[in-house]
Amino acid sequence: MTSSPLFESLTLPNGSVLENRLAKAATEESLAAYGQLPDEKLITLYRRWANGGAGLLITGNVMIAPDALTGPASVVLQEGTDLVPFRRWAQAGRSGGAQFWMQLNHPGRQTYVMLGEEAVSASDVAVDIGRMSKNFAQPRALRDEEVRGLIARFAKSARLAEQSGFSGVQIHAAHGYLINQFLSPLTNRRTDHWGGPLENRARFLFEAVRAVRAAVSDGFTVAVKLNSADFQKGGFDTEDAKWVVEQLGTMGVHMVELSGGSYESPAMQGRTDEGTSTGRREAYFVEFAREVAQIAKMPIMVTGGIRRREVAEAALASKTGGIGVSVLGMASAMAFEPDLPNNWKVNKTPDVMVPNVRWKDKRMAGLATMTLAYKQLDRLSSGKKPNPKASPLITMIGNQMKMKKMTKRYRRWRES
Repeated sequence: MTSSPLFESLTLPNGSVLENRLAKAATEESLAAYGQLPDEKLITLYRRWANGGAGLLITGNVMIAPDALTGPASVVLQEGTDLVPFRRWAQAGRSGGAQFWMQLNHPGRQTYVMLGEEAVSASDVAVDIGRMSKNFAQPRALRDEEVRGLIARFAKSARLAEQSGFSGVQIHAAHGYLINQFLSPLTNRRTDHWGGPLENRARFLFEAVRAVRAAVSDGFTVAVKLNSADFQKGGFDTEDAKWVVEQLGTMGVHMVELSGGSYESPAMQGRTDEGTSTGRREAYFVEFAREVAQIAKMPIMVTGGIRRREVAEAALASKTGGIGVSVLGMASAMAFEPDLPNNWKVNKTPDVMVPNVRWKDKRMAGLATMTLAYKQLDRLSSGKKPNPKASPLITMIGNQMKMKKMTKRYRRWRES
């Protein structure tokens, strides 16, 4: 065993401590039981990750409203929800000593038609991803009182997460979901105090942060996931992100995770529609994260394709001798190797082989790559080992069949 900056502890501004600098970043698990509740599958999955040695685990999307899901098997946490399964989930995630944060989200316009729900957004700008656009509902612009109601929902869900035993929450303001839709001028064409200049477009995020902070205790961690950029011409850009991070530093945010992109420009997978590239196939956003770390008042976490120990250690280092990135998030790597932090600690398995589907249709290839990762989560949740050699095509077909079944179950629950 050798010393490494990856395994140094980190004390957050609220006094809570991460045992090391490796985090299991949020993943779309799609494993909720009937009623959109966590059950044995999610509990088994997170107990597996808890034993893997990461200092921080972050859940996949937990939705703040029952009619706004990223998929038919998403977890929902709202006023009146039975907290017993959430308490069991929190216990499982914290069983190995890691911090366990719940990611709170609202999909906005990134709502699938098949769910049968109305899509809402900052403005009535639909998702545009070519022939796949038909899968998403046409959104309408939220009214002022509805925006305020959703902010209140973020706060209520955060309070319930703390009551359930989670050690923090992460507000999702990236990847083209609702708060990102308000931040981006491409999707926010409002002329009221929620639109126009950046300080107005960021109002939803800032008000949600303030509401969440007021709803939880001082020792409960409040984090934000933010795009470093939308990677679309005319979208939310790096200068916008720097300004937002500076403002969040005055609001008691304890960590900011930087990622990038959306369904239209999936930079989080190393692909963009901006005519540019996110660069290397690993550590996509590290250079920008280092710049932000110089001005941030809270630790910066970066996520995006890290799967080799040497890349991870280089990402933590500051090239200028100043403040560097504090935490590294890994999602796909820990789907295929849940013991990765423990292995790195004893110089075992320095590289993780994550399949990269290379079909001619880039969007379908990206979808297939994500589906292969989902498959590993499903296997881990059933107590099985990952299978990196699974067929992308067969896995996609199986996932589509599963989603149809889960959609019928979700709609039956909504009708009840």
